[in-house]
Amino acid sequence: MFYYLEGSVALISGALAVLDVGGAGYACHATAATLARLESGKRAKLYTYCNIREDAFDIFGFCTMEEKRCFELLLSVSGIGPKAALAILSSCSPEKLALAVAADDVSALTNSPGVGKKLAQRIILELKDKVTRETDIITRDGFAAPAKGGARDAHAALAVLGYTQAEISGLLRHVNAESMTTEEIVRAALRQSLKKS
Repeated sequence: MFYYLEGSVALISGALAVLDVGGAGYACHATAATLARLESGKRAKLYTYCNIREDAFDIFGFCTMEEKRCFELLLSVSGIGPKAALAILSSCSPEKLALAVAADDVSALTNSPGVGKKLAQRIILELKDKVTRETDIITRDGFAAPAKGGARDAHAALAVLGYTQAEISGLLRHVNAESMTTEEIVRAALRQSLKKS
């Protein structure tokens, strides 16, 4: 299993990016956002997810860990396969997906090709259920429960992005959430995360 691939971009074609890593070309299925950040001939690093079946070995590549985490979360939803998850993330950034789940915004997900209202509702329900269960477990184990209102929704959105409860508490500690919308809180927390990395 590959954690990431790093090399020079040999080819970008459709939804595929081919990375030349030590003389071997690895074809990676990628989202529109990842493809937009790549340039032929330039070095790139893609975090990878390998989908291995009896008749295929597909590699999916992502420029950010948030995008990869969201891809894996989408795969955990019943009825969502790798191609559907990739299509959703091509039309809905990880941040928008997280906010849609936190705010029960079905219309934000139905913009993705092949995602109707029922599937969007299932995505929100299943991902929100996962986040709620994780938050309940962590709260019982001694972490503080998330705040109310926008900070609570931001907490849920960051959990959808794959951040642990401890990481979320650390990021939100540096954000003055009093007069901010949920979206502003999430963006501020993500900026904090980038500073730490």
